[in-house]
Amino acid sequence: MIFRQITHDDLGCASYLIGDEQEGVAAVVDPRFEIDEYLDLARYMGVSIEHVFETHNHADHVSGHGRLAVATGATIHVHRLAVPSYDHQPFDDGDEFALGGLTVRAIHTPGHRPEHTAFALIDTKRSDEPWAVLTGDTLFVNDVARPDLAIEKAEGARGIFRSLKDRLLVLPPEVEVWPGHLGGSMCGGPGMDMKVSSTIGYERRANPTLRIEDEQEFVDQALAKLGPQPPNFQAIVELNRGPLVTEGVQLLPLTPQQVELKRSAGALLVDVRTDLQFDEAHIPGAICAPMHRAGFGSKLAWLADREQEIVLIGRDDEDGHRAGKLALAVGIRKLGGYLHGGMTSWRQEKRPVGTIERVSLDAFEDHWAATPDLQILDVRDAEEYDAGHIPGSALTTWHDITSWPQDLDPDLPVAVICGSGQRAATAASLVVRHGGRDVVHVVDGGVPKWGRLGHELRTAETPA
Repeated sequence: MIFRQITHDDLGCASYLIGDEQEGVAAVVDPRFEIDEYLDLARYMGVSIEHVFETHNHADHVSGHGRLAVATGATIHVHRLAVPSYDHQPFDDGDEFALGGLTVRAIHTPGHRPEHTAFALIDTKRSDEPWAVLTGDTLFVNDVARPDLAIEKAEGARGIFRSLKDRLLVLPPEVEVWPGHLGGSMCGGPGMDMKVSSTIGYERRANPTLRIEDEQEFVDQALAKLGPQPPNFQAIVELNRGPLVTEGVQLLPLTPQQVELKRSAGALLVDVRTDLQFDEAHIPGAICAPMHRAGFGSKLAWLADREQEIVLIGRDDEDGHRAGKLALAVGIRKLGGYLHGGMTSWRQEKRPVGTIERVSLDAFEDHWAATPDLQILDVRDAEEYDAGHIPGSALTTWHDITSWPQDLDPDLPVAVICGSGQRAATAASLVVRHGGRDVVHVVDGGVPKWGRLGHELRTAETPA
């Protein structure tokens, strides 16, 4: 039997190649947009990809089902309630599909989305009972799915509760759990683990959310920990439900002069190098979105207007190509190209660059003392801010900086801080983009470490 988990580390997504090597047949479950790895594995194992199974209409990444169908002739299977416009074979709860000696059984698990379906895997050569379940976006390792990406959030949470209790947790405890997402995905909560798998029994015992027996308590807790909805999730769902997306986008190399012309015409320049490289020298007006850390695609989805042309700035051409692929994975397709030769080519032509001052958290106390009119902008989420923030600091979550932060004086210096320095990198570039002239990026730590160093933090409950 064939079973391979393929992860998209930037988005925290997991897909699966399953099948029967002896029978020469395979299927891909929840394919990502880049399909080369599935094709390479199938060729290596000598099997034909004849089926594509979707657990649901994905809201966080563009599916590769269209590209796989064109490349292999595979049939796309999705639950009847998904009602996509592409050619497919709908299935219902309990339907089974034979891939040689592997049986795939559909378990309808609505909640995250009405059509959501898990897939139990049965190795019929060994047993009639499932040995694993692909839980998609219902059950994760140490967490459960968010309920607000398709229907009213309380209704979604109730659906997830019932799907967990009545459909998944009734499986034998030894059944392996292979989820559709790992830690870092937008489709779960803060408890989601980076582990790639678990078991039904272990999750029953160790997943705190699954220990909640009362439905209303489950709903209340699910809604309390919800983060903001990703901004383009509806557009991604429509891409995945609509006519098959089978082509990428041709990414053109641009000279510095062409980049300048596109910037003047309103293109958004996204610098994908490290925050250190950006702070030291960047094209004026560019935003900092480091690609070397997981979550670049999700961050870009927050920052990019789908109707605005995007130009990618990297260290070299390879950076530009890789960033383009990650952008396509989250449905960002209006790509104007990448700076050919990277920032080196820009600087070789002696074009103007911007800089942002960096101050380590350990030196921040001295910097603050030497700058008495310094304003502090906290760019974490509201829940983090309420749990503990620097007295007098203003709050604007990093992805909400679409203009000059209203609580700040544009004529005074600003220090941008987050939890570690990573979100502050992007936020500082946005503050500069919207008119900041004296901006400091606090690095090597953030507000939690500031408290551990013995400085005062205030919470939402602290008296004014």
